[in-house]
Amino acid sequence: MIAKIGRGKSLFGALSYNMDKVKNNTATVLAGQKIVESPDGTFTISQISNSFQAYLADNRKTEKPVVHISLNPDPDDRVNNNDYKAIAKDYMDKMGYGKQPFIVFRHNDIERSHIHIVTVCVDEEGRKISDAFEKRKSMAACRELEQTYNLKNAIEKKQIRTEPIFKPVNYKAGDVKSQMAAVIRYLPKYYQYTTLGTYNALLSLFNITAEEVKGQYNGKARQGLVYFALNEKGEKVSNPFKASLFGKGAGYTELLSHFAASKAQLQKSPRRSALKTTIEKAILATKNENEFKASLRDAGINTVVRWTADKRIYGITFIDHKSRSVWNGSQLAKNLSASGFNEWWNNGNKPKIHLQNPNNVKSAITNPTVGDNTSSQSEKTNPNLSDAANALSDIFGGLLPQTQGEDYEEEEAFARQMKKKSKGFRR
Repeated sequence: MIAKIGRGKSLFGALSYNMDKVKNNTATVLAGQKIVESPDGTFTISQISNSFQAYLADNRKTEKPVVHISLNPDPDDRVNNNDYKAIAKDYMDKMGYGKQPFIVFRHNDIERSHIHIVTVCVDEEGRKISDAFEKRKSMAACRELEQTYNLKNAIEKKQIRTEPIFKPVNYKAGDVKSQMAAVIRYLPKYYQYTTLGTYNALLSLFNITAEEVKGQYNGKARQGLVYFALNEKGEKVSNPFKASLFGKGAGYTELLSHFAASKAQLQKSPRRSALKTTIEKAILATKNENEFKASLRDAGINTVVRWTADKRIYGITFIDHKSRSVWNGSQLAKNLSASGFNEWWNNGNKPKIHLQNPNNVKSAITNPTVGDNTSSQSEKTNPNLSDAANALSDIFGGLLPQTQGEDYEEEEAFARQMKKKSKGFRR
């Protein structure tokens, strides 16, 4: 279990953040200690605020008296409401807040359920409750609670899982922004790509696309990016999301810097020659598009093809998950450009391949009977997209270990709420 502790001036900000989720049916009020509730058992921001008012009114010198805590079990843990209530109470006792008023919310807006606790760090006499060695105390409390409630140990999991898992966005599951953020936030840290086209080829594996936007602001030309979620056919199924929602690395300027850095690294990459050879062997060993893609997929390489409306191939990109690099076919060799594959898959003329070791061709393909010359309608609409999405876990295996399932969008909103200036209680 992981705990995150935030401090701020605005009680209203912390409460409204959680109560807004309650109104949207993505959170529930689980429990409260010393909290006023309505006769019908419901809670309002005004009533909850009143429960803290006496403590805040007597506050002496504490600048940030509001404490907002999130407790996050491992995604594989299944915690019921009663256990969550007990975990919250035990955690508050261990942190020195056992006698304070606090309210507990359960959030269900992402696959990983978790709880948020809002309290104040000044006692009934206005004195600050000590936060000395707070992180150490919190970690110790989490380890004890993991044993008490049979939860997975976050330290052990962290040692095994050090990088994020990238899962395709499922727009039907809801909370699309958080799903997209879990991919977009991390891709620049782990993959090298040199153009917006290769970036979008990589994003397409996860049902996302980015578009460049241009305009004028105060007489100056401005450029930026917006992101969309895609369905299995590659069609946009969400409103546009500004790049700023996903962190600095998702923005236009930062992306250009990433392109330049990636270009320098890929030019001297030893993987380029090996990847070219692997693709050429797959061409020689396969009969059609489906077999070719399957053979590369077995080698940890995705193929993303771009088609015109009249079914002509105008772009082909290879995503090598072993080296975490993205290449247009023309970057690897002239015979691996889009025109060569268009001639093969549309006109039956394979690209000319000259291998130094032609006897080693069969090693490029593990299942020579996969597929046939006929592709499904969905694949012709956006080849590789649904195929790649379904095969991601099989291809990557331990290549992309999992984090604790953090929700970037919620984490950012949480941080913003804690930074708000106090405006008093709103009724």
